[in-house]
Amino acid sequence: MQTKRTIFPNKLLPYALLAPQLAITIIFFIWPALQAVKSSFEREDPFGFRTTFVWFENYSRVLMDPLYLNSVGRTAVFALSVTLLSMGLSLLLAVAVNRVLRTNRLYTTLLVWPYAVAPVVVGILWWFMFNPSIGIAPYILRGFGINWNHRIDGNQAMLLVVMAASWKQISYNFLFFVAGLQSVPQSLNEAAAIDGAGPFKRFWTIVFPLLSPTTFFLLIVNINYAMFDTFGLIDATTAGGPAQATNILVYKVYADGFLGLNIGSSAAQSVILMLIVIALTAIQFRYVERRVQY
Repeated sequence: MQTKRTIFPNKLLPYALLAPQLAITIIFFIWPALQAVKSSFEREDPFGFRTTFVWFENYSRVLMDPLYLNSVGRTAVFALSVTLLSMGLSLLLAVAVNRVLRTNRLYTTLLVWPYAVAPVVVGILWWFMFNPSIGIAPYILRGFGINWNHRIDGNQAMLLVVMAASWKQISYNFLFFVAGLQSVPQSLNEAAAIDGAGPFKRFWTIVFPLLSPTTFFLLIVNINYAMFDTFGLIDATTAGGPAQATNILVYKVYADGFLGLNIGSSAAQSVILMLIVIALTAIQFRYVERRVQY
């Protein structure tokens, strides 16, 4: 069987088709990234009239700052919690849909809706639900003897943003897990059932290994989501507080650069954050991918 090849009679046509996407990538991604790298080696005066090249001074100050190192630890806790919670719950929901509600499209559609909600809207929604004064969740928790006030309790604030960020991401993970489960041959499950394997053993030894490519992909996506795409959610929910308990790296870049007007330090933090994410992704491809069964 021969594969048909598409031949463009005009040699400039492929480049013309790629030009809009390349322009968007260069203008909105590559150019700002290069500007951030440039600013990370500079220091501006308070009025922005003079710029001095300071080499790695911004990086050294950032890496020696206890507040920044604490933010790194909070980011690790936040990213790990969001990834595990969102992927675990979405896998559980996907298995339920695949086993019980295979033909119920309405349930799947309703479950996917939260992914269409903007992060800022998610933050405001959860802020209202858990507001100590007017929220329904603290009112219910007080009935169980739990005094909820995330404005003064750092652990509760971190728990709030983890739950909100996970809820936002569950829908995305759910779609991929459902697609992966639908692609698992039913004959393998039936053969294992005939051999006497229970539902949990069939899932753990047959279904989950076949889901490893999907799980590996979602692992990378969720870590990047927790590192970068949760800024709006945290800004609307806790604004990094209380006492910087939820001031993760991506929000600290904004707080130091936009609010504190320390552009050089903020740029250095953004470059470090980018390098951390690249390193985590490389480690996952280097070591975790070995366990993936394609």
